[in-house]
Amino acid sequence: MRVLGIDPGLRNTGWGIIDVDGPRLRHVASGVIRSAGDDLAARLVVLFDGLCDVIAAHRPDQAAVEQTFVNKDASGTLKLGQARGIALLAPARAGLSVGEYAPNAVKKTVVGVGHAAKDQIAHMVRFHLPGVVLAGPDAADALAIAICHAHHLQGRSLRIKVAS
Repeated sequence: MRVLGIDPGLRNTGWGIIDVDGPRLRHVASGVIRSAGDDLAARLVVLFDGLCDVIAAHRPDQAAVEQTFVNKDASGTLKLGQARGIALLAPARAGLSVGEYAPNAVKKTVVGVGHAAKDQIAHMVRFHLPGVVLAGPDAADALAIAICHAHHLQGRSLRIKVAS
C-alpha cells in the first residue's frame, strides 16, 4: 500500500509518500510545496495544484493529513484551516480515503512522546525510513504523518484478523 502524508501549511505544505508492506516501510518521495504572496486564493491554487501533481505522479492508495491546532492568532488559525481544506480536498478529489491525526498522536506514534520537538521527529523519521534525505521539517512532518497512518492501518488490520 502507498500512503501520502500531508502537513498542511499556507506557506509550506509538506508531503511524503511511503510504501507499506506489512511492518516494512519504504520512502518513495517527499518534498514541500511553497506558496507566497498576498493573494490568498492564488496561494491556495498553488497548494491544490501541487498536491494534485504529487498524487498524479506517485499514485498513493490512501492519504493522511495532520489536524489543525488552534494557536493564539485567530486569523492565522483560519488561514491554516483553509490550507488544511486544500490538503483534504486534493486527495479526496482523487478518490483516496483520508485519515486525520492530531499532532500529538503523530508525535506519540513516531517518537514515543506526544510533545516531541521537530529535530526528534526528523531523527525518528530517518530511523523508520533509512537513507531518506529530508527536504526540511515540513517534509519530515509529512512523512511522520504517513508513518502514523501506516501504523494505525496495521493496528486496524490486526484487530480485524483477531476478530475473524
